[in-house]
Amino acid sequence: MRGNSPPEACHVLPGDGLRSNDISFWTLREDGYLLGFGALKRLEPGHGEIKSMRTAPDALGRGVGRFLLRHAIAEARGRGYARVSLETGSTEPFAAALRLYESEGFRPSDPFAGYPDTPFTRFLSLKL
Repeated sequence: MRGNSPPEACHVLPGDGLRSNDISFWTLREDGYLLGFGALKRLEPGHGEIKSMRTAPDALGRGVGRFLLRHAIAEARGRGYARVSLETGSTEPFAAALRLYESEGFRPSDPFAGYPDTPFTRFLSLKL
């Protein structure tokens, strides 16, 4: 993440941040091998954030990200959230992620949760 994002737009959740009661974290594995992971963070009543979506390089193109994203969205619906949001980058390394989010119905939105609005950052939301 840090290699593809300017420091002012790199919002990496540290490992100990995953221990928060407001965060659910999932992994997808095959024969014990980690294919990808993702998280859902409760921001406020009715609003969640998709966090930490990553797919292992050799698992790209296998639907790992889509599976994890759909799982997080289903969990958000189950919690009664009215929307989920995310922030991501806008450069070429983020192009596949942006296509995935848009194909699942995410649309451009305003900044949220105190994230700074930078030329690099894209904010997306999905109404549930």
